[in-house]
Amino acid sequence: MNAALQEKNVYEDFEPCQDTLFFKVGAHGLISFHGRNYNIKKRLSADERNRLIADSATFFRVSSDCYVNIKNISDIGEHHLFFEDTTKRLPCSGRKQQMIRQLLG
Repeated sequence: MNAALQEKNVYEDFEPCQDTLFFKVGAHGLISFHGRNYNIKKRLSADERNRLIADSATFFRVSSDCYVNIKNISDIGEHHLFFEDTTKRLPCSGRKQQMIRQLLG
């Protein structure tokens, strides 16, 4: 099979900044990454977690434990964020929606 036609295996070649729609921070460094058709839980070191959370060009904090990948938002409305090519949506307050709209320009 042609390598260009093969889909990327997100479980083996996972890149949070590209593959994630949003992630939730759990206890003891456990991060739950949510993608188009998967959820991956990974344990990250404190440094790795802090680097991910500090990437304000990619991730925006929408609640105390949830960060959304602003590059993958396709629509904002009805107190939810919607993501391209999926039926996934995430609840989001009006104030946070306005802040995301400003980031998106």
